[in-house]
Amino acid sequence: MTATTTEPVPVAEAVPTRKSTGRAPGTEGTVMGRTIRYASLLGFLILILIPLYVLVVTSFKTSGEVNARQAWSLPSVWSVGGWKAAWATLAPPLWRSVVLAVSVAALSAMLGSLNGFVFAKWQFKGATLVFTLFLFGMFIPYQAILIPLQGLLIQVQQTPGMSWFDGIWKLIVVHLIYGIPICALIFRNYYATAVPNEILEAAKVDGAGTARTFWSIALPISVPAFVVTMIWQFTSAWNDFLFALFLTNRNNGPVTYALNELAGGQNPDYPSIMAGVLLASLPTLLVYIILGKYFVGGLMSGSVK
Repeated sequence: MTATTTEPVPVAEAVPTRKSTGRAPGTEGTVMGRTIRYASLLGFLILILIPLYVLVVTSFKTSGEVNARQAWSLPSVWSVGGWKAAWATLAPPLWRSVVLAVSVAALSAMLGSLNGFVFAKWQFKGATLVFTLFLFGMFIPYQAILIPLQGLLIQVQQTPGMSWFDGIWKLIVVHLIYGIPICALIFRNYYATAVPNEILEAAKVDGAGTARTFWSIALPISVPAFVVTMIWQFTSAWNDFLFALFLTNRNNGPVTYALNELAGGQNPDYPSIMAGVLLASLPTLLVYIILGKYFVGGLMSGSVK
């Protein structure tokens, strides 16, 4: 009887794995490397905050203290005269800008969600062509349509019963139309990747139509896309100056129009101008501070399945 021998089975080589250092993120590397990293970050932060420092310091100075030699120095006497003058000039336009930005953000997000859901989940004939035509609106510059747009809106305003259609109402309509392409794109990508078709098919089996499926299924889980579109449209409407310059005047325009007039003239009052800039930029700054993390999260949601 012959004994059989078996060759030893080779053991697979272990794949080297990276050992965990147990350190918090950002603390890896040598002490010198971390020092250079944080010093660089601090330097960039200082460069970014220098203009803000000059704005704040100048806004509390008197007009006689504002010159090139004292631009970096603190006020000898802290004065709120510039803030009072800026508020007296900008208070009504600030309120009009709030109405403009909030209305545009809410309505644009709602229209974008409707369009995005249709393009993502309702594959009708010619959907790709129609969506491509929608996207063309993102590449039309404001300057190319200002004159015909102004003429069209004047004709609408001269229609009997439409005399109220002026000022902020014009800007709301214009920003709504211009916001349709980007809002539809954001919601279309979100619904196409983050909302499974199985959920919609289950709703269809239960007897829900397209409208009921959208309102009851898709809309409640669209918060990340709504956050992105609302922040985007709020910022665009608030910071707009070109449309405001052509379609409004000093009596019915937004804060950007009033800020331009505040900064004009032969003898500008720099403390009030700096205070006005801070007042005009405060709402968008607060929006990004409060909702910044949700904005980034909303952009990333739906990017992968």
